[in-house]
Amino acid sequence: MPKTTIRPSGPMMRRSGARKVVAEERFSERKAQEQNRLVKADIKNRAIAALQQRQEEMAKVRGEQNDDHRERTTFMKRDPVVDFRESRQDKFISSLSANLNVMIQAVKRAGRGLMRDFGELENLRLSQKGAADFVSTADTNSEKTLREYLLKVRPRYGFLQEEGGEIKGDDTSHRWIIDPLDGTMNFLHAVPHFAISLALQEDQEIIAGVIYNPATSDLFYAEKGNGAWMLTASGSSRLHVSTRSALNESVVVTGIPHLGHGNAERFTAQLMPMMTKTGGVRRMGAASLDLAYVAAGRFECYWEEDIKPWDIAAGMLMVREAGGRICTTSGDETPKTILTDGTILAANSLQYEVFKNMIVK
Repeated sequence: MPKTTIRPSGPMMRRSGARKVVAEERFSERKAQEQNRLVKADIKNRAIAALQQRQEEMAKVRGEQNDDHRERTTFMKRDPVVDFRESRQDKFISSLSANLNVMIQAVKRAGRGLMRDFGELENLRLSQKGAADFVSTADTNSEKTLREYLLKVRPRYGFLQEEGGEIKGDDTSHRWIIDPLDGTMNFLHAVPHFAISLALQEDQEIIAGVIYNPATSDLFYAEKGNGAWMLTASGSSRLHVSTRSALNESVVVTGIPHLGHGNAERFTAQLMPMMTKTGGVRRMGAASLDLAYVAAGRFECYWEEDIKPWDIAAGMLMVREAGGRICTTSGDETPKTILTDGTILAANSLQYEVFKNMIVK
């Protein structure tokens, strides 16, 4: 039986043609969309590549400028051994008096902030208080951390602060004396010799002091009548001033007059006998640590002029509790006068009179 071929009628042919046209239009539209997507993706990839290249170039420039800085600050990376040591220290700190416990916790909190800033020195904002006298955001942040914590635990006490000045408290017999960053110039030049100094004054007398260098984890503390101590990995060790009695074996430390600070002519007259009779003269750049080092027996004598109460409040107690003696560079040994005079001489008891005669004229 012959096959029958069914030919599409006119309307069917028109519908088939229309579908074909629609299909072709849709195909062309999808093709155009795909091409458009590819073009956009290509533009985006090129933009990302250009941005990455610019970032790499900028990072290279910053790296070339800051390689030395990064090398100097690698010690700040956390170490499990350090964390373990600090956990043991925290247990020991909790066994100290209430005042020392509060003070050590305060300086450690502020110290963590200082170390964060120490790793990003290029981002710090600076202002100038006077000739060669700078204050950074690190100073103000550290002081804020100390003040907020101390207000929380001792809300009635007053403050004498390097940056914030004096704030009177409801309890007029107690006040904190704060140097939030002693050795600012060292800090700004990435020299890891700076400290937080915190003292507690009761009825015009310093009764407790803490000096903390967060870069080295050295923490010195003293309480009136209970000696001076240095926090160690497992507890603390008592501080004693040096027992050296020979000038030629002694190392002394001082502060040197510079732009806008001190009397260069007077300092030169004081320096000459120290240079010619002692084993060496050092300038470290942080008065609080100078005093702590005298208390620890690392130096035999420290003297300086043009200093402030917050520079020496904690340290002068430390030297006395470690067996040393202190006076102004005019010879006054009254604690209240020493704190406000603006000059200081501290030495071990064996050579105190010798150093005093060399400085006091």
